Order: sequence, then C-alpha cells, then structure tokens
Amino acid sequence: MRRARGFTLVELLVSLFILAVLAGLSWRGIDGMVRARQQTEVYTDQVLGLQTGLAQWGADLDAIMELPGFTALQWNGRVLRLTRHSSTSPGDGARVVGWALRGGQWRRWESPPLYTRGDVDAAWQQADLWSQTPSDAMQRQEVVIAPLEDWQIFYFRNNSWTNPQSSPDSTQTTAALAAAAAASGAVATAAAVQQAQATTSALPDGVRLVLQLPAGRAIAGRLQRDWIRPTLGPS
Repeated sequence: MRRARGFTLVELLVSLFILAVLAGLSWRGIDGMVRARQQTEVYTDQVLGLQTGLAQWGADLDAIMELPGFTALQWNGRVLRLTRHSSTSPGDGARVVGWALRGGQWRRWESPPLYTRGDVDAAWQQADLWSQTPSDAMQRQEVVIAPLEDWQIFYFRNNSWTNPQSSPDSTQTTAALAAAAAASGAVATAAAVQQAQATTSALPDGVRLVLQLPAGRAIAGRLQRDWIRPTLGPS
C-alpha cells in the first residue's frame, strides 16, 4: 500500500502568498469601484443642484409681478431683487426674491407672502440687507445653490446687452422728474420720485446671467444663461 503524500511547508507557504496577492488585488479593484461610484454620486448631486438653481432662476423671472409704484426687477451690484407671483396660489400675495453671492456661495432668499405696500417695501429692503449682513432669521429663509467665484448680470435693451447699472434709467428718471416739476411748478416729492422711477424702470427684454464656477467641480468655468421676457412680442 502507498502512503498518501501531503503538502510540504514550502508549498503551503507559496499557496498562502498567492492567495494573499489575489485578495489584495481584488480589494484594490473593489475599493476603486467604490471610490468611482462615490465620485459619480457627488458630481451628479452637484449637477442636479446647479440645474435646480438655474430652473428656479428662470421660474422667478417668468413669474415677475409688476406692481404700481414699485420696481419689479433691480440689480444694484450686490443682489438681484424682484417681486413675483406666488408659486402655490395666485391669491397668495406677492413675494420678494433676492439672488446674491455671499461667502463664495450663490444663494437665493424669498420673503413670506406679502399683501400690503408696507410689507413689500420692508421685504425689498430686507433682501438688500440679507445680501450683506443677514440675520439668523434671514438665513433660515435662504437656499444655498452652488459654490461660485463671481457672477455678472446684463440687461437686453434697445437691441444690445448692457450693464444694468450703466443703463440710462437714472438719466430718464431725472428727465421725468424735471418734466413733472416743470408741469406742476413745484419741487418733486418723494412720492413723485418713486412714481417716476417706477415709470422709467420697465422690465428689460432679456436678462443674461453669467456664472464663474470654481475648478474641481462637476461643471467648472464660465456658464451663461439667457432669459427672454415671455410677454415680449415679435419685433
């Protein structure tokens, strides 16, 4: 009878070494797949967040509400403010919305429903204050859209894109006040100033948004989005 021969110590050690190498290679492959999946999920969340913000930007502009004696849309270099219809119910009052870059983040702020002239005035001032030194209550009303390095706003008027702050609104307002004062023979009051400003600050035909997104993100570099006023008729 022949005796069964087992593995020698050297053969066993070689087998264990080979198994260890295979296990290490398998772990590296699995770890790489997990990391790639996590990175893909992060990039997907970044893209979806930016898409949602841009969709909200367009929805806000589409829902602009022009109220008598009020400026419906204004860019002052810090914040873009606008008054808009409620997104839930037409009878749910007006809302003031602000868009601003603060702390390296593109942010959106929205007021509660507004029903009186005083409420709209107060919310309009709050939107400007929120863009600079917001209170805790204001921060609870904001939504962070995406990291941002810089942004620019342009208006489309008279068949060209111009800086809203260099537009002829101020000149037109001064001329309108002078005409009103000449017609009435009196000095223009604060109410007349507000009325003249509201008259001359009509909505632009379009708004151009230019975002400078930071590197290392799913979408980086310069991003441009143009909005055209829905009520604009054919030229």
